[in-house]
Amino acid sequence: MKYYLPADVPADKIATFLENFRQSTGGSGRLMLFAGDQKVEHLNNDFCGEGIPPEDNDPEHLFRIASQADIGVFATQFGLISRYGRDYPDIPYLIKLNAKTNLIPYSQKDPYSQQWLEVEDIVRFHKSSGLNIRGVGYTVYLGSEHEHAMLREAARIVHEAHLNGMIAVLWIYPKGNFIDDEHSGHLIAGAAGVGAALGADFAKLKVPYSNGHFDSEALKEVTTAAGRTGVLCEGGDKRDREAFLRELHTQIHEGGSRGNGTGRNIHQRSLKEGIAMANAIYAITANNASVEEAMHIIEG
Repeated sequence: MKYYLPADVPADKIATFLENFRQSTGGSGRLMLFAGDQKVEHLNNDFCGEGIPPEDNDPEHLFRIASQADIGVFATQFGLISRYGRDYPDIPYLIKLNAKTNLIPYSQKDPYSQQWLEVEDIVRFHKSSGLNIRGVGYTVYLGSEHEHAMLREAARIVHEAHLNGMIAVLWIYPKGNFIDDEHSGHLIAGAAGVGAALGADFAKLKVPYSNGHFDSEALKEVTTAAGRTGVLCEGGDKRDREAFLRELHTQIHEGGSRGNGTGRNIHQRSLKEGIAMANAIYAITANNASVEEAMHIIEG
């Protein structure tokens, strides 16, 4: 397993951190993150509408998939985990510590996603509930006039997670009135460097595009700039399964990413299809499966 042990993990928490990291990456050093934080981020747009199965409108659909599929971690808000966790105690959880809705356009106000809970709250919850909580996550909007506040919160969250043997994942997205192209590879590389400077174990980033298409060469700049912080490419809108898996394979084996953060391409499907898609993504991410092998998993 390829891993990087942060120096701020205390001696009595090293074994805990390494086990959380090993289990979350399947021993591969790559993280398959099933993103379930959109109930706040996108309200109900991602869960009810044309092309979306009716069961996706029920939050439990996310937990049913996460409990039956191969995943690294299931990332969602504390409240959802507290409501459903007793029925799904074996899911590997990563608790998202901040979130905001998309109701206020970025053109009207620069985004600020304030921290909801402290890491120590999560540590207490972990001990009292016995749930399989492996880490915490937080979103930073670079370029926002409020970035200074989010950067401070992110730095403390990463450090406090490490002090307790947990992994820390940062969502780092350039957003706001001063951002012209959030899919610029050079800009995303800058965001990757910020993730490294904050000490994150993984940074979930936008995918670099050139002329409207994924740019694997630009992704190399991103993953190099991230250093020892693993780059997770966002999954984006739901699309053709094979096309998604081919791009994921390229991101890892040509661009140098160390995983992915996928939500809509998993949960905007029926339970059976969502489980199969998650299994295929995990196979490519953690098991070095080919696209053909991953498609075989989907096709049964």
